[in-house]
Amino acid sequence: MNRIVILDGHTLNPGDNPWDPLEEFGAVVVHDRTPRELLGERAAGAAILVTNKAPIPCEAIEALPDLKLIAVTATGYDIVDVAAARALGVTVVNVPRYGTTAVAQFTWALILELCHHVGRHAESVANGDWSRCPDFSYWLTPQVELADKRLGVVGYGHIGRRVAAIARAFGMSVLAHDGDTATPRDHDDTRWLSIEELFSEADVVTLHCPLTPATERMVDRSLLRRMRPGAFLVNAARGGLIDEPALVEALNEGTIAAAAVDVVSVEPMPADHPLALAPNCIITPHMAWSALEARKRIMQTTADNIRAFLEGRPQNVVT
Repeated sequence: MNRIVILDGHTLNPGDNPWDPLEEFGAVVVHDRTPRELLGERAAGAAILVTNKAPIPCEAIEALPDLKLIAVTATGYDIVDVAAARALGVTVVNVPRYGTTAVAQFTWALILELCHHVGRHAESVANGDWSRCPDFSYWLTPQVELADKRLGVVGYGHIGRRVAAIARAFGMSVLAHDGDTATPRDHDDTRWLSIEELFSEADVVTLHCPLTPATERMVDRSLLRRMRPGAFLVNAARGGLIDEPALVEALNEGTIAAAAVDVVSVEPMPADHPLALAPNCIITPHMAWSALEARKRIMQTTADNIRAFLEGRPQNVVT
């Protein structure tokens, strides 16, 4: 019987999304979290490892002779040494496109919070400020209307296109940049620009590209200085896409109006992270993907990935 070890099960199932679909494929062992020093001990004898963010480096794969499959319960797979796995005959699979709707929706939650600061105003009312106000209405921050503004989407895949579709409903025009030259350039009235042009023209820039050597820290001081003074930067993709000290500098200097990020370069976010004290910066704890509906899709696709592999027809293979 296949031994299936789930290294960080709490991520996908904090109590509302059971691992039952995997039990038909073997003996399932679930660890809520696996620190690096326990990886070798817990993974010993596993034919299948399931991970979301628990790293599986080359040396771990080399030490697991029974390992046949690594199932990543996410789209991003940079936590696995894919080259080492391939060299050792271990297949790596992931879950593409599970979070298109959830992440696009959350991206707009971030953008709208930058426009209206609903949470801050609700807290103000709860603190009694409205009761003490001499006027029927007040606002603590400038209120921003999105109609006729320009949304710049960096990474025009499934999520980027969904975000753009919502932008059009708000009356925005869409600018796009995608490093994938194979991406079709015929999406409605989208204007395709270089990344420098996009950062110069957009009122809101939102990132939806993968973290690769080519994109790491691509949003640097040079790009940030191209942005309009009233512009917003939003990142619900990967924290490593942004040169974070450069973003702190841009916020402190007022080069851009505000930023909202759901991801940072080191997670969990260190208490002394420079963005924590930056002005006009909203930070949420990497939760854009986490709607129950999205996590159920991950669970089912992971089960489908394991079934397909065991039947000799692997799917969603990372290459």
